[in-house]
Amino acid sequence: MFLKIKKIPKVIWSSQKPYDLKPGFLTLFFCCFGLVLFGLGEGLLIVSFTGASPWSVLAQGISLNVNLSIGMITFLISIFVLILWIPLGQKLGIATILNAIIIAVMIDVCIKYVPTPSNYYNQLILAIVSVITVGIGGGIYLVSNLGAGPRDGLMVGLQKKTNLPIALVRATLEISVVSVGWYLGGVVGIGTLLFAFGIGPCVAFGLYLVDKIFN
Repeated sequence: MFLKIKKIPKVIWSSQKPYDLKPGFLTLFFCCFGLVLFGLGEGLLIVSFTGASPWSVLAQGISLNVNLSIGMITFLISIFVLILWIPLGQKLGIATILNAIIIAVMIDVCIKYVPTPSNYYNQLILAIVSVITVGIGGGIYLVSNLGAGPRDGLMVGLQKKTNLPIALVRATLEISVVSVGWYLGGVVGIGTLLFAFGIGPCVAFGLYLVDKIFN
């Protein structure tokens, strides 16, 4: 059962070394493909107008209490999360850099070219699709074993320390983050809750899917 997955699976195109600066073509291709899906999902959530992701809610909540922009706070949160990697034994990889670049590009593409559905139920469907897309994309790029983005690296590091299922670790992280953000004044929508409760199982499903297809 994919909800019980505790390890990032290895497949034929997974990098043998997480910090490989010259990965094979397939490894780099699937890493980028996964990040494109990840960024697409993030963008679709924004376009759905059903609520921001939990980490954006946290940034918004903090911005209401300090004299800094949401963009600056988002950047500082990423730095803080990367600092948390140190005691967890996580290190930067190529995918850490690609994560920031590709996801940012895909979000901009979505905002520019994907219209927001006028019907609320269609917006809700789009939000559900966005969470599934982020999860599957996250699973694909994590299997490439080229490092992870700040939040995914924190998830992987905590999983290794606790030996709990990945779905549970990620869901706990997102729910905790959105709870703090909401307490500080951040706006929570149905899309936010779908992301917070659904992203853990969806990432686990993405890992399960890749493992079944390529092993």
